[in-house]
Amino acid sequence: MSHYFTNNENLKHNINKVSVSINDVSYYFYTDNGVFSKGELDFGTELLLNAFRYDSKKEKKVLDLGCGCGPIGIYLSKIGFDVDMIDVNERAMGLASKALKEQILTANVFESDAYKNINKNYDYIISNPPIRVGKDKLYEMIMNANRYLKEKGQLWIVVRKKQGADSLTRDMQQVYKTVKIITKKKGYYVIMAKND
Repeated sequence: MSHYFTNNENLKHNINKVSVSINDVSYYFYTDNGVFSKGELDFGTELLLNAFRYDSKKEKKVLDLGCGCGPIGIYLSKIGFDVDMIDVNERAMGLASKALKEQILTANVFESDAYKNINKNYDYIISNPPIRVGKDKLYEMIMNANRYLKEKGQLWIVVRKKQGADSLTRDMQQVYKTVKIITKKKGYYVIMAKND
């Protein structure tokens, strides 16, 4: 799993095109060796995108945190969000950029280790966070998101129960005024947090 967080140029390519439909929005992205969710849209990401709700009247600036090969950011770009997509895996970011370009979609895809290269605030931060990156890095990504949210901004994540969703939700309540479990399915929790 650590290969998702490193850049191994010697890893053989095996690129697959994955076509999906979320909330009646059809699009595609690419996967490859060394990139999370090989050959398909993983269940957690699908659940997160199906559960995600937003205020269509407010600005829609969003950060796809740990974008991987881009299924979240590409979907959000297609439905009209102003999207920044960040990751540390160059191969994943290249796949995301390729799929965006081919579908004539716009998003800023760039390298950032958590919020290192982020210098603005967002209406939404959304992520299927890389749990296996370790608790310290995971908590940096989740607990520091509030510093990069606008007033009334929201953090949306998906986490598996067996990977600590209950304890993470409790810990988030020490940082955010509101923490809600939006839905649970097959051991996955979609969690929304905000400070208003």
